[in-house]
Amino acid sequence: MKISAAVLREKGQPFLQEELDLDEPRPDEILVRIAAAGICHTDVTVRNNPLVLPVVLGHEGAGIVEKVGNGVTKVQPGDPVVLSYVYCGRCANCRQGRPAYCSQSAMATFGGVRADGTTTLSRNGEKIFGNFFGQSSFATHALTYENNVVKVRPDAPLALLGPLGCGIQTGAGAVINSLQVKAGASIAVFGLGAVGLSAVMAAKICGCFPIIGVDIRPHRLELARDLGATHVLDAAQENPTAEIKKITGDGADYALECAGNPKVLRQALESVRRPGVCGLVGGAPLGTEATFDMNSIMFGRTVRGILEGDSVPDIFIPQLVDFVMQGRLPLEKLVTFYDFDRINQAVEDSGEGRTIKPILRMPA
Repeated sequence: MKISAAVLREKGQPFLQEELDLDEPRPDEILVRIAAAGICHTDVTVRNNPLVLPVVLGHEGAGIVEKVGNGVTKVQPGDPVVLSYVYCGRCANCRQGRPAYCSQSAMATFGGVRADGTTTLSRNGEKIFGNFFGQSSFATHALTYENNVVKVRPDAPLALLGPLGCGIQTGAGAVINSLQVKAGASIAVFGLGAVGLSAVMAAKICGCFPIIGVDIRPHRLELARDLGATHVLDAAQENPTAEIKKITGDGADYALECAGNPKVLRQALESVRRPGVCGLVGGAPLGTEATFDMNSIMFGRTVRGILEGDSVPDIFIPQLVDFVMQGRLPLEKLVTFYDFDRINQAVEDSGEGRTIKPILRMPA
């Protein structure tokens, strides 16, 4: 079938709107008409360092199921769905209920092809790589799979929900699933983009106190306070580690590094009391190294990496949707909508900090 997609043809260059051919769904595939798709930091990172070209990115899609392969039983045409990350379901980590750490997911996520090496997309016979995170949702339609399609309640605002598939579940899940914070625990969140602000909202849901937001952009600090932060710190004006210790008396029980910055990671770690946990959520370029005094973890502090908020999407995304519908996860305060053909403006606005979470609306 003919679809419209945003194609990346050159490293670091703008996306191009092109008409492509999308395969019919195979027995294990699901055709989704994309209503809207969030733009995630990972999309921009891969745009600047693609493994394959030309490629269609996008991995925070939401839409309506149009067709299913004859082996699909999970969803049917007409179902509203959120698209999340892909995993094999067979490796040791998947079998232990930790699909975010699937040992077989790298090529399925970033390789641009199906498991048999074929592509889902083409243009006049030219191979176009897709299957990004098992979806490639920077398009009017996408082929995806049962394990990364999550059916959601029909009364939810579908166009708003795409970011639940990655960025929002990463931040909220880091608090709820990974750190499993308890009511009354103190937490500091470093980096108040979409992931960090999702962590702030989740900390409020969990009953944390104090909730300390750290960033260098005043408007993000103001929004963090509106979303539940009890204290905010401008890291450009004050030492956040020292201030967090003043606020908490001994350091926070938990900290999250959501900026992907080695300096910020050290500040976050040193802001945690003994023993406490510092979660690393921010994605940094491959090869980025961080340093810290070994004694900072000798006395019981823990540093742990977190992917996708340790979420099992079929379980966690419906919970997040319920939080949205209850007004406890007000995503509308984070997002800015863009028409699909303004994808390059949306990427630029996000990179410049003018937009926190851009969402592309597909043409009807």
